[in-house]
Amino acid sequence: MSDDAILILDGQQYQFPVHEGTEGERAIDIQDLRARTGHITLDPGYGNTGSCQSAITFIDGEQGILRYRGIPIEQFEQAPNFVEVAWLLIFGHLPSPEEYRLFSAQLTANANLDESMKHHFEGFPRSAPPMAILSAMINALSCFHPEYFELEGEDHFRAAAAGLISKIRTIAAYAYRHSVGQPYIYPDPSLRYVPNFLHMLFSQPYAEHECAPEVRDAINLILLLHADHEQNCSTSTVRMVGSSQANLFASCAAGVCALWGPLHGGANVAVLDMLEQIHKGRISPEDYVRLAKDRDSKVRLMGFGHRVYKNFDPRARMLGKVAERLLPILGVKDPLLDIARKLEEIALEDPYFVDRKLYPNVDFYSGIIMRAIGIPTNMFTVMFSIGRLPGWIAHWWEQSQTQGNKIARPRQIYVGPEATDHVPKDERA
Repeated sequence: MSDDAILILDGQQYQFPVHEGTEGERAIDIQDLRARTGHITLDPGYGNTGSCQSAITFIDGEQGILRYRGIPIEQFEQAPNFVEVAWLLIFGHLPSPEEYRLFSAQLTANANLDESMKHHFEGFPRSAPPMAILSAMINALSCFHPEYFELEGEDHFRAAAAGLISKIRTIAAYAYRHSVGQPYIYPDPSLRYVPNFLHMLFSQPYAEHECAPEVRDAINLILLLHADHEQNCSTSTVRMVGSSQANLFASCAAGVCALWGPLHGGANVAVLDMLEQIHKGRISPEDYVRLAKDRDSKVRLMGFGHRVYKNFDPRARMLGKVAERLLPILGVKDPLLDIARKLEEIALEDPYFVDRKLYPNVDFYSGIIMRAIGIPTNMFTVMFSIGRLPGWIAHWWEQSQTQGNKIARPRQIYVGPEATDHVPKDERA
């Protein structure tokens, strides 16, 4: 097989090198396409465009495979540890016991926010979306930590990463507490990552929230399953902003804004809204699926299908099992879970969905689990942001360490008016 691809334009032949990834993906390198041919490629949505070479995450959508640094995502299921996975993604290997101890200590030491930052929360109306507050406050963090504007070496970067991963929990919890008019709860240095977050979210003065081990494991799993997913919209945004040499905080704040969109991080909210609509409208799952298949109907089956996966989303399989185990332990009898299970059963047997490879995705169960734990719906996307942060940081760092990195600057095909003259105001019709 040739190592080059041949392109013929106007009778002239051009050769372009072909790169092959670790898992056999092949890409035609067209970096000098315009310089040599005068042409560019047109790929709306970038579905066929590789923006970088990355060693962080591998996805095979046809086979339903997701791996972090080569490790299948399923291998984190039995003892889910978000902090360990964060280290793995960012630094490229599982932490040694000493590395894990030191990193955990950094997370604990950095959980508090500067007291002055509390005044920033007061500037937002209580109705402000938590994602708006989260993005703004991550940007504000850089003002309180100017020492992280320029990162010199891996130790300095590690401190910045630990600070951001730790403080995002506190920002998220404070944003929620502000929205419901409750006092802010300081982080507890005796608690681990997830229990500390739930403590800040749910504790009351003199009544500390207790995190059950099953809840801790479920949240750990949700966070780590969202920790990275290759070049998705928000990660690509972080890379694009970072390509201008914007600092880590600004780049990740931009990622939050991208994740805010209902087609990205807000998808699990849409699933829950759909299940509520079915339940409250007393529509049978069978009737709802029938409406979803009708082209003239505006009904859509949310939580099925994925831009990348053309098979079962492996994350959905894992969270489906968690939902089955966790809700009985919490004493929650959620009719929405029964509806979700029935929708899944119907869709997996219906040729309409099978032929189109519309399988349940990660959003299908994550909202049900968080709802059962007591996390409000407007915090779902914030939870996604906390989980995705290590992936953003890993990609920002990988890009910053890549030799010859260029500022991202896509081209376009202009389809507007041809050259025309300005008409003075008094001569316009």
